Amino acid sequence: MILTVTLNAALDVTYRVDELRPHATHRVREVSTRPGGKGVNVAALLTALDEPVVATGLVGGPTGEQIRDGLAAAEIPEAFVPIAADSRRTLVVADGTDATGFWEPGPPVTEAEWDAFVNRFRGLARVARAVVLSGSLPAGLPDDAYAQLVAITAEASVPSIVDAEGAVLAAALPAGPTVVKPNAAELASVRGGAAPETPAEVLAAAHALRDAGARAVVCSRGPDGLIASTPDGAYRAVPPETVAGNPTGAGDAVVAALARGLANGESWPTMLTAAVALSAAAVAAPVAGAVDGSAYDRLRHTVEAESMVLPESLAD
Repeated sequence: MILTVTLNAALDVTYRVDELRPHATHRVREVSTRPGGKGVNVAALLTALDEPVVATGLVGGPTGEQIRDGLAAAEIPEAFVPIAADSRRTLVVADGTDATGFWEPGPPVTEAEWDAFVNRFRGLARVARAVVLSGSLPAGLPDDAYAQLVAITAEASVPSIVDAEGAVLAAALPAGPTVVKPNAAELASVRGGAAPETPAEVLAAAHALRDAGARAVVCSRGPDGLIASTPDGAYRAVPPETVAGNPTGAGDAVVAALARGLANGESWPTMLTAAVALSAAAVAAPVAGAVDGSAYDRLRHTVEAESMVLPESLAD
């Protein structure tokens, strides 16, 4: 099975409106509520692909109970560790073209609660085929929380994927995660300076993260697809068409496809083409954690991963 970790799990609430306008009153056409947080979204996507998965992390309070009830209703196996504080909620307002998100702060976590989770994680990692560590950290956890978990997966010889940003991602790199999946802004949050824009600049930034400890770096670029620096070479994969919808869960879809590929021993070009197709199909779905199956089936046969070479002028 694939193990997904969501330390800052949430109850996701999505409002659908005809058009989102600042400083205006909106009539909501549809409201959906579901378990959320990046790792939970990855688990939902893997479940939709019939991939065995277990979701774990930290949840607490009445909101935490709603998260666990939602996972049970969706038939997603879970092994969450309880905490005393109430879990957070997130709100996304989507108008069919784009989406705006409002993220509540996460609950405080005590040292004893973190120790309990690490013990649970150690046992789960031993039987996993791949581990996904996604999203922000709640209050009380150290920046190197993912680094601690990556070290445990390494001890178990299990591949790991880290999807984080800023100090949390920077702290995870020396632990040697198998893959990290930043976007351009997250690359800048680790390296400093402006976000890389051109494919060559993105590839150079990805190489720098590999030099810092990551074995492979896959940078998501929205409608411009993915750029990857891997032990087998550098690649670029771009969707063949622009897909309109809700982009909130597109990055989580990339992670789900990569986790599935690592678990099944797929080649990098195969993983990247599947990641681009699943990401686009997730945009076409109404809420994060879901996927438009017909779009995925159509796109995965048309995306190609092409090799890239880093220009000498950017090699340093």
